[in-house]
Parts: sequence; structure tokens; C-alpha cells
Amino acid sequence: MNQDNLLKEIIEKYQQMGENPLTYLKGLYYSKPITYWDYIETDTLLSLQKPRTNYKDEEAFILYNQITELLLKLILIEIKQITGDNNPSEELIIKKLTRANNYTQLLIAFFKSMKEGINYEDYNEFRYTLTPASGFQSAQFRYIELYCTRIENLINEEGKKRLSSKSTIKECFDVIYWKDAGVNKNTGEKTYTLQQFEEKYLESFITLAKKIKGKTLEDKIQRIANPSHELCHKLREFDQLYNIEWPLVHLDIAKHFLDKKGENKTSTGSSEWKKYLHPKFQRRRFFPALWSETEKDNWGILNHKTTLL
Repeated sequence: MNQDNLLKEIIEKYQQMGENPLTYLKGLYYSKPITYWDYIETDTLLSLQKPRTNYKDEEAFILYNQITELLLKLILIEIKQITGDNNPSEELIIKKLTRANNYTQLLIAFFKSMKEGINYEDYNEFRYTLTPASGFQSAQFRYIELYCTRIENLINEEGKKRLSSKSTIKECFDVIYWKDAGVNKNTGEKTYTLQQFEEKYLESFITLAKKIKGKTLEDKIQRIANPSHELCHKLREFDQLYNIEWPLVHLDIAKHFLDKKGENKTSTGSSEWKKYLHPKFQRRRFFPALWSETEKDNWGILNHKTTLL
């Protein structure tokens, strides 16, 4: 495209918008060229770590969690592009799932490195200043779940026993699986961690669940008459990575820092973390129709790398 044609198309673009092209051209003339650090907001990004103690590794711990949230956002970007398409092609779904799987693998590998990246003794000192904050309070983790699967798949067997046949979405959230991590089994009272989490995010979860009903990734797949082997493989891989391998790595890290010497320390969010984190207890699956009954029964127990894929 030559200079004259480019200028003509720019003028036509803004005229079609009902705008004065000269105003935008003047803005371009007066504006400064963009720099890498301004575009990426490097200074802001690198100033977001605010340790609460003088332990040097606390800053690294904050970065681990911030990078986790960024990786979750990358996964969410891909899933939202599928669910936002009224009739996504297999090619698009496979492309987006491949990216989501790559990001989840990065998340798993990155989180594994925390064992060597954070000093054990330091963590077990500065962690006390984090109470009642908990990774349980990651809203993006819940948004990904809601975009991926019907809310019924986020309710474990105990929760389903407490639901009526005509339960509303709001009632489903009363028994959603992650509530198990924030309710005292003996008293039925919610922990302060859960109370904070619900106060900030519950309404947004309910709103999203209503908006996405019938449009989740699971719903989109069910409308494909004969999904290809490649598509099914990508879906199963994502289910395995996100709902088995990622929780197991998280559990392993928790054991390293909270139970390395048999101490069985309480998590900062006061959850029964050993039971909550292991996938064999929650049996969360985004695409249950793609798994056999044997695979479901052994969720999080078998060697899934060789058995399930």
C-alpha cells in the first residue's frame, strides 16, 4: 500500500465512524513514539511486590503468585475466545486449547520450581503475616471453571445430595465444591477467608454463571456431532493438566512447606488442604462425557500420563 492510498484509507476509516480524520492525524503528529517500558508498564509491573516482612524470599513468593495469576489470565483469554464464538470451528477450538494446554504446562513447571525458589525456613516465618489470605481466593481460577464447564460439574457428590431437582444457579453456589475449603465441618460456619472471598467475588461468579449458561466450552463441544480424535485429545489433555496435574503439584508444594517434617501445619486460609487439594476427593472434571467410568473412579489416582491420554 503506497502513501497516498494509506492516507486515503485512514481518512475513510474515521469518516465512516463519523469522526474528523484531521483531529486524529493531529493527535498522531503531536504524540510521542511508544517505548517498550511504557507499553509493557515495566516500572509499574516491577513495583507491584509489597513484602510485609524483611525476609528476602517473600518478594519472590509474591512474584510466584503474581506470575501464576498472569498465566491463569492467558488461559482465560483463550477459553473466552472459544465460548464467545457462537459457532466455533474445530480448528479454532484446537488452536485455542493448544495454547491453553501450553500455558497450563508452564504453570505446572513454574510452580514446581517454588521448592527451590523459596527458602523453607523463611517461608515458615513470613507466612504468618499472610493469614487469612489464601491461594484459594484466586478468582481467575473460578472464572476458568465457569467458562469451561456446566456448574453441575463443579458440585461434588456430597453437594449434590443437598440440591433439589430445580435448584437455581445461586443455590448451586451454596454447595459448589470449593466451599468445602472454607466451611468448618463441625460447626458449619464459614471461615473468614471464605467470607472475604464471597463478599468480593460471589456476585460476579453468579452473574457469569447465568451469562455463560448453555455457552460453556463443554456446551460448545457437545454441539459438535462427531468431534475429531485430535479435539477430544486436546480436551482430555486440558482436563488432566488443569484438574489433576496442577492440583497435585500444588499439593506437593504445600506438603513441602507445611508438612516436610511431619508438622501438618494449618494453611493460612485454615482449610483441610490435604483433602481439598487432592483431585481424588473433589473429582472436578470439565468434560465428563470424554472419560470412562473407570477413569472417573480413579481420578487423580492412576498414572494418568500413561493411562488417561
